[in-house]
Amino acid sequence: MPQQFIHEIRAFNRFYTNLIGALDYSRHLYLPYTLTESRVLYELAHREEPEAADLRAELGIDAGYLSRLLAKFEKDGLVERAPSPRDPRRQRITLTPRGREASELQEERSREAVGVLLSKVPAAERPRLTEAMRTVRTVLSDARPTKAAQVRLREPGPGDLGWMVMRNAALYAAEYGWNADYEGLVARIVADFAEDHDPHLERVWIAELDGIPVGSVMCVRDDAPGTARLRLLLVEPDARGHGIGDRLVAAVIGFAREQGYRELVLWTNDVLEAARRIYLRHGFVLTAEKPHRSFGRDLVGQDWRLSLHAAPG
Repeated sequence: MPQQFIHEIRAFNRFYTNLIGALDYSRHLYLPYTLTESRVLYELAHREEPEAADLRAELGIDAGYLSRLLAKFEKDGLVERAPSPRDPRRQRITLTPRGREASELQEERSREAVGVLLSKVPAAERPRLTEAMRTVRTVLSDARPTKAAQVRLREPGPGDLGWMVMRNAALYAAEYGWNADYEGLVARIVADFAEDHDPHLERVWIAELDGIPVGSVMCVRDDAPGTARLRLLLVEPDARGHGIGDRLVAAVIGFAREQGYRELVLWTNDVLEAARRIYLRHGFVLTAEKPHRSFGRDLVGQDWRLSLHAAPG
């Protein structure tokens, strides 16, 4: 291996660990947890039915060290441990309400720290910085042994709605050449939801892959009585192939049925072939098409509908 590659990676590691305060993580975030403890706490909060064996495999932590760490969490009232219902030989770890509070505080402090870091970067340079980090993560992930991806749908947190606007604009500009008119449309849709929505009848989902936001979708009330509208389905290119689009659409359909909507509608464009295939799989029917000039392109808009009276197949 050429030594200059090794030198550059080691230099980057030293620079970044110092930048994020990894060597004194608890002081850096004003939290009583080391970097390893914080990472375990994060995994416990973002996994469905986490088990100790899965944590060891994911984080590469020595079994004895992880056991001592979990014992400390248990003593502090952050977690409860019990045999897994699937396999009594395995140990399931559950966050207590106090553990949830600690995780939420850690998430808040982490977001604040990254916000302070990004505030020092010129706005024009932030997309380049985040894309470079995405490239580093993707390239190095390709070099790791493959493992089952962890997909999770959750409600949006602080900054997620802004992320939806940014990623919709960037992705459709890159893949279809759409101009800033589309970003303006998405920004208005998201702003309307943020400012005034009924949480019992309208909802947004954020999809995470291994803890990273990679997709989103929205369910809002339509003007027609008894009708809900699916909006802004998005899945990042490097996250496709994990069934995330199907899970997001299924979540909207299930929510709309539970809330008593009679029909679910959506508007899309014929160039979005992958999304249209998802809609077809879930029973949507194409009801109208109309050419239009939008977002700097000649497009064919499509209206799709799904009756919610029938029981799910």
